[in-house]
Amino acid sequence: MIVIEAARAKTPQAASALGKRDLNRFLVKATEALGLAGDVSVLLTGDEQLRAMNLQFRGVDKPTDVLSFPPLPEVASHGQGGDLAISLETAAVQAEDHGHTLQMEVKILILHGLLHLAGYDHERDQGQMRRRESLLRKQFALPAGLVERNLVEATLDQRNRRRGPRGGKP
Repeated sequence: MIVIEAARAKTPQAASALGKRDLNRFLVKATEALGLAGDVSVLLTGDEQLRAMNLQFRGVDKPTDVLSFPPLPEVASHGQGGDLAISLETAAVQAEDHGHTLQMEVKILILHGLLHLAGYDHERDQGQMRRRESLLRKQFALPAGLVERNLVEATLDQRNRRRGPRGGKP
């Protein structure tokens, strides 16, 4: 189930433009594709709320695009698959940066969060999450996902550091 908390986002007009029905359909299909059991709730809110949640649950004092919360063991057996929280502000910036709609970016973030709920962890695995995300993105006709983007950005940063600063002739 998708819950839009537009009052907490600085982009409430963007939140109202989201196709909630389409996002819910995508959530169901992606959950089924990953074989996740139980209901997954998705909170669409703003940077301020994601920053507070990131600090409370991960000890990181900055906003982020998506957070995943697996269900507690005692709740999982009662049909709860977990929760996701997505910042619409960050999603809007990323959508613009990557040349697609906010709706598309939210789907990318939902997929990424669902992969974490399914037990994948791109910070610790040997590329399994990236490969699975890539396959699912193709299945759902989505552009580059978060793990792939981060890999490309890290590679570009590394190349730029090796080359040193660039500039024109004086």
